[in-house]
Amino acid sequence: MLYFVPLLLSSAAIAITYKALLDPNFGLGAGLHLEFLSQDWLGKGNLAVGVVIFVVSWQFIPFHSLIYQGGVRQIPTTMYEAASIDGAGRIRQFFSITVPQLKYTIITSSTLMVVGSLTFFDLIFVLTAGGPGDATRVLALDMYKRGFQANLMGPASVIAVLLVVLGLLLALLLRRLGGSTTASQQEGA
Repeated sequence: MLYFVPLLLSSAAIAITYKALLDPNFGLGAGLHLEFLSQDWLGKGNLAVGVVIFVVSWQFIPFHSLIYQGGVRQIPTTMYEAASIDGAGRIRQFFSITVPQLKYTIITSSTLMVVGSLTFFDLIFVLTAGGPGDATRVLALDMYKRGFQANLMGPASVIAVLLVVLGLLLALLLRRLGGSTTASQQEGA
């Protein structure tokens, strides 16, 4: 259950927690007197981007793990037994059975990651507000800042349309790269 807690928490709550933990003066590093944790994680561009990537990954790894676990459980064990009888080792079985059978799972997970990353807003807004400078400013955050803070609804609308079109194109590209067939993932298909 602890593994899925990040997935169940709101992004804003996660951002507030990490912002407090990474505070150079009062955060985890200062409390434990660890110099390498006491640096300004959210005040330097390259570190802030790394923190955002880490926190987003930490939040959504359980979701994608669940997708892959479901995909692996659908692979018939008879395929592994036959490969074992034929003398295939674990690595060969992984690349010859597991990866091909997870093709549609990989496409689904990749599509969710790519399209989701285009619209990710709340955690970045609360954690860094797009800063320092514009280091962590993403299109969804830029759309918000232009539309609601600068009252420029026209450019914000253009960004929204671009996000929809870009998301659709990337989803179609991922589907095309994976091959669009309706065959099921059953043995021999």
